Amino acid sequence: MKRHQGALARHINMKPMKHLFAAILVAVNIAASGQDRQYDRPVYFVDGYHGGVYGHYPVEWKTQFLVDRLAAHPEWRICLEIEPETWDTVARRTPAAYENFRKIAADPRVEFTNPAYAQPYCYNVSGESIIRQFEYGVRMVRRHFPDVRFDTYSVEEPCFTSCLPQVLASFGFKYAVLKCPNTCWGGYSEPYGSELVNWTGPDGTAILTVPRYACEALEENSTWQTTAWGNHRNYLDACIEAGVRHPVGMCYQDAGWGFGPWIGSGDSIRNNSTYVTWREYFEQKSDRTTTDDYRMTQEGVRPNLMWGSQVLQTIARQVRKAENRVTEAEKMGVIAALTTGRKYDRAQIDEAWRTLMLAQHHDSWIVPYNILNRAKRLTWADEIATWTDNTCRIGDRVIEVAMQGFTAPSAGAPTGYVRVFNTLGTPRTDVATVALPEQYGGMEATVTDANGKTVDSRMEGRQLSFRADAPAFGFATYRIEGGKAAPKTASKTVLAARTTDSGEVVVENDMYRIVFDASRGGVIKSLVARKEGDREFVDRTNRYALGELRGHFYREGRFRSSTESHAKITVTKSDALQTETLIEGQIAGNPFRQSVTIAKGRRRIDFDLRIDWRGNVGVGEYDQRPDDSRNNRRAFSDDRFKLNVLFPTSLARAQLCKDAPFDVCESRLESTAFNSWDSIKHNVILNWISLDEKAGHGLALFSDHTTSYSCAPDFPLGLTLQYSGHGLWGRDYPISGPTEVRYALVPHGGVWDRAAIATENSGWNEPLKAVYCGAMDMESRSLVDLTGTGYQISAAQLVDSGIALRLFNVEGDDKPRRVKLGFKAASVDEVTLAGEVVGHVNTSADAFETAMPRFGFRTFIIR
Repeated sequence: MKRHQGALARHINMKPMKHLFAAILVAVNIAASGQDRQYDRPVYFVDGYHGGVYGHYPVEWKTQFLVDRLAAHPEWRICLEIEPETWDTVARRTPAAYENFRKIAADPRVEFTNPAYAQPYCYNVSGESIIRQFEYGVRMVRRHFPDVRFDTYSVEEPCFTSCLPQVLASFGFKYAVLKCPNTCWGGYSEPYGSELVNWTGPDGTAILTVPRYACEALEENSTWQTTAWGNHRNYLDACIEAGVRHPVGMCYQDAGWGFGPWIGSGDSIRNNSTYVTWREYFEQKSDRTTTDDYRMTQEGVRPNLMWGSQVLQTIARQVRKAENRVTEAEKMGVIAALTTGRKYDRAQIDEAWRTLMLAQHHDSWIVPYNILNRAKRLTWADEIATWTDNTCRIGDRVIEVAMQGFTAPSAGAPTGYVRVFNTLGTPRTDVATVALPEQYGGMEATVTDANGKTVDSRMEGRQLSFRADAPAFGFATYRIEGGKAAPKTASKTVLAARTTDSGEVVVENDMYRIVFDASRGGVIKSLVARKEGDREFVDRTNRYALGELRGHFYREGRFRSSTESHAKITVTKSDALQTETLIEGQIAGNPFRQSVTIAKGRRRIDFDLRIDWRGNVGVGEYDQRPDDSRNNRRAFSDDRFKLNVLFPTSLARAQLCKDAPFDVCESRLESTAFNSWDSIKHNVILNWISLDEKAGHGLALFSDHTTSYSCAPDFPLGLTLQYSGHGLWGRDYPISGPTEVRYALVPHGGVWDRAAIATENSGWNEPLKAVYCGAMDMESRSLVDLTGTGYQISAAQLVDSGIALRLFNVEGDDKPRRVKLGFKAASVDEVTLAGEVVGHVNTSADAFETAMPRFGFRTFIIR
């Protein structure tokens, strides 16, 4: 027992908050009472370890510990979920232990079950990020242990998302496990089925899987376990009663713990269980096959993190920005390489992905206040800011260098050229912005396209904004002609805004007519979409208002709303290009500023919100005490009580659809409301949500970060903005600065796929880029055109053999589609994520044909 206590003390010192209550789990496990039972069938247990140099792996002793314990207990088996970078550190600091472990790494008693670089939750990041996590992680593990096989995906925490069957199968995995019995603090998967299921992803790919059995209950008097965590009698009895022929439990111990076999050893293994690896269980112990096809939607993943807390909101925004930047950089690098021959430094891109992947670590999201760098007293949140800044800095530099290849010396005259780049696979029209040389300062500029047509533009100092048409995955060129100096108060104003006698402000353009109500805090009283038959999208009968800020301020004991105060509304820009409206109001005495921007021809309405808090106010359902953190009831779960921005609409019987990594989920939830650990529902918005009438219109909501949303029959769609109070492990999640969020609305006709909402959102995340070129021709070029396919470019990157192009079918069907190329391809091969050639793709001079199911992706190597 002293050995257990010493190890536990070491563990708690390493990871002070996240696993404090692991002490209780260990004590319960050690003190488990009750006579062992001999069942009428064999029962199995999967033991193992989870962690790494970033998430608790005591390098000085752990590796040799694994070697010694396996030697001492020949009946034991372990599965490993260790961050791949760990092995670099182990090799450097404990070389002898490292070499000893290398000798047994491919032993049948050892299985590596999650090679992802930084063990992300998966549901909260992009599909492309998930692929890179496995790609870089597998590469690093195999650099240390070349003979290791990756057959089973199994994790300690709820690192699940609906598209994993497709991703795993493409990397060569054969099996998966949907259990995470001993670390469910931040959520769990839904219970379903029995011994085995064919977990089927949204694209139809299936992988043989051990689910969280339908009989695998949440542990009583716990807020972090299911009953499968220790092969106790209550779990095994339930399995027998449910007809599970070969019951299996599991526990991935924290790598910081000093325990060996988790449920006993030798002749004293609990309930006569047999230790197995997951590979051994699937291939030698289980039924090996099943007819139960389990289509787990994204709502089968049930997470509950500290949504709305400022620290998590900041992390989510930083990660999203870095995700966008690094994929944009790769795409711009490919455009440059194909056009100018200039190639980016792939080692720099690798480093950009490395720091982004670390910021996606599950601990980044669930224990952001924990100390990660003890020497400098830096938390996860501190390190994430550094990591994502590094990713963005590298991405910016790659983009800058790529665009520099298109520039030419200026002739010195007020005539020049601007190249506009589009990283999407479809043509688009939007506002492009570029900084012009000093010679244009104070001038007006006329912008013309390749046909000599003048386009709408605006000059502010040397900043030029103009309406640009850009071809698919390529660029267009515009001519800039500087003219007479602009008057200091110049504005090409059109009649786009006015104030009514009642004080309402009306803003309109070719797309929308919007009425802001100053008397109710600047909410949107009317939103009419001109291109949708003048459809009114605001439900004026609803007691809530569109754009209303509303939340429960528990120290006041009441809900507060931005509609309680009058707002100042100012139209700050109004010309042929854009109209921008500034709303200045208050929520519970705290001032906020929100800009609302509409642009000519653009469906998207942009919102940029900042709340300047006057202190650490309490926002949430109630004031949860720090010592309540183990209670099933949670103050931070019911997001209707957090500060929300609300969107009541006039849509009738609308279906809520939400995107997920390589998926779009039609919600089955009547209400997202829940207030306890044992009743978690999936209420996560990754990029967008769309409320769609079956045969009519819809309203899409875009978010600049992963967070939660609310929606119920008596509560409109709401985007979570702020929570302040105690949360997981009793930690205080305070307000420490302003809340800053960007979101957007897209009123549309038809359902989300016909309205191309996913494509619209990609354009929001990857805006047009522009560079001043000086002397240049009027060339326009498309390098990859996916028009009419419903596909998106998930990734385009330089590889040894040419270009890797990954396409994702988000809005199309499964029929063969033509992918147009603006360059000569020597060959095109379809490959798996593991790099194996699926087949050679026939190409014509300027295109190739492919087919994939909805929500499928395909990777092509183009030489």
